Amino acid sequence: MRTRTLHVAAAFVAGLLTVPLAACGSDERTGGSDGFTVGLLLPNRVTPRWEQADKPLIEKHVERQCPECRVEYANADADAARQRDQVTSMITKGVKVLVLDPADSKALRSSIQEARRAGVPVVAYDRLAEGPVSGFVSFDGARVGRLQGEALLTAMKARGAGRTVVMMNGDPSSANAGWFRSGALSVLAGEVTVARSYDTAGWSPESAHANMSAAISALGADRISGVLAANDAIAAGVVSAFRKAGVDKPPPITGQDADLEAVRRIVAGEQYMTVYKPFEKEAEAAAAMALALGRGESAEDVATTAIDSATRRDIPAILLTPTEVTARDVEGTLVRDGVYTVGQICLPELRAACDRLGLTR
Repeated sequence: MRTRTLHVAAAFVAGLLTVPLAACGSDERTGGSDGFTVGLLLPNRVTPRWEQADKPLIEKHVERQCPECRVEYANADADAARQRDQVTSMITKGVKVLVLDPADSKALRSSIQEARRAGVPVVAYDRLAEGPVSGFVSFDGARVGRLQGEALLTAMKARGAGRTVVMMNGDPSSANAGWFRSGALSVLAGEVTVARSYDTAGWSPESAHANMSAAISALGADRISGVLAANDAIAAGVVSAFRKAGVDKPPPITGQDADLEAVRRIVAGEQYMTVYKPFEKEAEAAAAMALALGRGESAEDVATTAIDSATRRDIPAILLTPTEVTARDVEGTLVRDGVYTVGQICLPELRAACDRLGLTR
């Protein structure tokens, strides 16, 4: 992916989004009753954030920004064919705009073309899809990968236990997987030896567990200095593979999405870091772009940059800035921002670890 004007500050985007939103639902722009339906299609239930964060947050921001509008929701359960059917169904039901996180970035191209023919604009959400999408809202994937790579190098240097890395990449059907991987390699190249590299079907912990177990068997657990896990679901599978191999203290393991279980693993010392992406801001930006398109306006009215996909250049985009979170950062990021409370993170078995980190109720 090629982008321009990257690393947009979240505060700047949040301020920008307030400008065009007041008109939605107003007498001047919509007559007070011209609400419409926004179709929301998310890719799977394996990654906790989709059902627990993105869906309710997008619904909240659509309602807040356009009280007369509603959201029609569907989850693909990691099945691209099912998601194609869901797109067709939503078009048939008369949605005005689609917010689509593709289960397969390439396979949904025909569905996006179908939506285009029907006059239904598509906002690619979190993952860029091929085809004539009208806009894109996500976090800077290259930055995500760089944060993971930099954190892994820092942790490996601190442990002083070699430079042999296993890369546990995302699902190759997602455009984000390559984006994250290239960002990480921009940091790791020349600094480490990548002894094994695996793609993770469906971003599933089970697939990650199998791949990591194979790496441990082939290399030996004591010869693995670090694991670049593309997200927290993959990190869960990696941690379970080390547990099964009888490793009490695994090497540094990265992650992404700040899943609650991952944060608990970080506090416990089983996972080194995650990447925090404030989903509230992403959902707010997606709602703003979708509502602008649903009103017949241009995505450029709320976009802050542009990005190229494999099939289209200069897609209006909002790319937010992610943040690294290690054990010492949990309170100053996730707790401070209200993502989780100390009580949610610090289960009884983690109380001593939380006390050491200063995580107090």
